This record gives sequence, C-alpha cells and structure tokens, in this order.
Amino acid sequence: MKLLVLGAGAWGTALAASAAPRQDVTLWARDAAQAQALRTQRRNERYLPGIELPQSLRIAYGDPGALARGSELVVVATPMAGLRQMLALLADAPAPVAWLCKGFEAPVDGAPGLLGHEVQARVAPQVRGGALTGPSFAQEVAHRQPTALVAASPHAEVRDALVAAFHGGGVRVYANDDLVGAEVGGAVKNVLAIACGLCDGLALGLNARAALVTRGLAEMTRLGVALGGRAETFMGLSGLGDLVLTATGDLSRNRKVGLLLAQGRTLADAVASLGHVAEGVYCARTVAARAASLGVDMPISRAVVDLLDGRVQPAEAVAQLMGRDPATERG
Repeated sequence: MKLLVLGAGAWGTALAASAAPRQDVTLWARDAAQAQALRTQRRNERYLPGIELPQSLRIAYGDPGALARGSELVVVATPMAGLRQMLALLADAPAPVAWLCKGFEAPVDGAPGLLGHEVQARVAPQVRGGALTGPSFAQEVAHRQPTALVAASPHAEVRDALVAAFHGGGVRVYANDDLVGAEVGGAVKNVLAIACGLCDGLALGLNARAALVTRGLAEMTRLGVALGGRAETFMGLSGLGDLVLTATGDLSRNRKVGLLLAQGRTLADAVASLGHVAEGVYCARTVAARAASLGVDMPISRAVVDLLDGRVQPAEAVAQLMGRDPATERG
C-alpha cells in the first residue's frame, strides 16, 4: 500500500516507521530543514530521540495535496489546531483520509469547537474520512512494544485501509464504525488526565485516582451519547483504554500538566516545559461548553476548566468536587 503520513512529530513518525517495513510509506515534514535532517540522520531527534528510521521510509517536503494524489491512504498527523488547514488541502484527495489528533478544535467565528469528523464535514465533505485512535504512546510504538488501536470510520473502505496499513509488527488494529464515540473518547480523556495528574501531584491516593477514572468515564460516556456516539464504544480501547493510559501513564503530557499545577507551577510554565502539545489544555473549555449546551453534567471537566482558567487553586478544585451533593450512581 502507498501510504502518506502528513506530519513528522512523535506520533506521525512512530506510525510511519512502524508501517514502513510492510508498506510503501512516505513521511511528510512541514519544514524543509526538518525533512533534510530526517533524510540524512535517519532519526527524529527532536520528537523520538534514539529511534532509527527504516531505510525504506521516504521523507518528503512540499505540497501535501499533490503527494496525496499518488497515495492509497493519507494519514494526517498534525495537532488538532492544524487539522482544518490540512483537510482543506486534501479536499480533492482520491484516497481515504484519516487523522490521528484527539480533541476538539478551538471555536471558530463564533461556532462551537468541533471534533475531527465535524471539521472534515465542513471543509472537505467529499473526503472519506476516519480516525486512528486508542491507547498509544509514540515512544512505545517506535520501540515495537505491543499496542492496540482503533480504526474508526463510518466508511468500510477507510476502516479496511487503516487495518491493512498498520496491523502487524506489534500493532493490532480493531475496526469500529462509531467515529463519534471514538473521537469523544480521545478528546475527553485528555481533560480527565489533567485531573488525574492533579490528584497524583497532591498525593490524594489511589482511591481518589480510581474514583476520578471511573466517574470521568461516566462523564465521557454521557457527552459521547449526547453527541451521537454509542455507549459501548466507551468501554473499549478508544474510551476506557485510552483514559486509563493517559490518566496514569508517566509518558502522558496531559497528566504531566496536572502534576505540575499541583506543584504550584503556572499553566504557561507547565505547558512550556513539555515541548509538545497537551491537547487537554486546549480543548477543556470546549468540552465543558459543548456539554453545557447539551445539558450534560460534567463536574470533573468543569473543575479542570476552573483550574486552567485560574478561578480555583488545586486544593480548591478537589474541595469543589468532594463538596457536591450526594447522588445516585447511574453511569
């Protein structure tokens, strides 16, 4: 399969390298200097230090739309903030297009922040689109450690192409036609991971972490169903699986933000120290806003927004959650 991966960050590079031994893979870099460095060094030292790139992996720079016309599958590996622009360039792509980013787009021109499939419907409606998602740290995929992913799309052609491209070499890919549910899981888990990092940073204990993960999953499911997803999707890899990984894993950037905030660091300082994008910081307000517009109760997500916006301190956010009225557990 002729596979084009657009974006040479950690995740795009890791997936391209993983597929290269089995597929004809081109990795596109936005910057000409980065592309040249990847070609000559056969490493991506900024994002995946120490990982050797397969010699068969092609490195490209130039017009993504032109490159897409010769590909059988195009994978967009930009952060959420870059998805709209990239999809616009791919509006006439003949091949299936999938994206890796997880989150809601920032509000544009007064419209609410959108999920990936909502962005695609507006800027590239002719594209057959989907998402490759699930619990995955780029470093572990690059090291060929076992990983399970979800190819989510309403189009069988997209699901089949993603499975054919990436299944193998330590990666299992499961197909799911619930793109809405898979995307909501990938977005909300980043917000909840900030809360779990805060919990761990304040040394609140394992009981508190378990409660956050469980009640966070309930919040995620309520929002996902309200947006049109299926409840069972959130018990799978793109829901519970991704939440557990991001909320508890030491490689999680969103969890790291919570840990740093618990130490008294400012949000700006915490984000700057990462060197990578922490999507939960940028989509937390949109998660809370879209939940509110649908009448969906998401107290953990609201507390994260209050913390990020500086309305409460870490200890106050915990008190805010624990001080709510008693409730019946119904999911």
